Amino acid sequence: MTQPPAEIAAVFAAYPPPVQTRLREMRALILAAADATGTAPLEEVLKWGQPAYLPARKMGTTIRLAWSDKAPDVCTLHVHCQTDLVGRWRALFPDEFTYEDNRTVQVPVSGTFARAALQQMAGMALTYHRDKVRS
Repeated sequence: MTQPPAEIAAVFAAYPPPVQTRLREMRALILAAADATGTAPLEEVLKWGQPAYLPARKMGTTIRLAWSDKAPDVCTLHVHCQTDLVGRWRALFPDEFTYEDNRTVQVPVSGTFARAALQQMAGMALTYHRDKVRS
């Protein structure tokens, strides 16, 4: 797997080691989803100080990853609040994750999590606009 750009690596490095590990795992699943959906390569940048993964224009929506010491036991995956993605994810994966509002998925920092589900969710985000046009 490719290394993140220096600015993304610096953000990861500022977090506690377990958080770094989980965010890197989540990043790997996002990149794997991009490969699987034909949306790779993604643009990997910082948005609001958080690692963000942008598919080609008109293909999908941006995915951001974050962690905060205000909720130290979870990492979060964010999508644009005007999509219906989180509602769809709640319906598909009601017990696998905790969801906040219409933009956030919580992933525990430690222990197991539904990796295949998260990769599928990332794929849905990365193809959000492309798939809306087809339906």
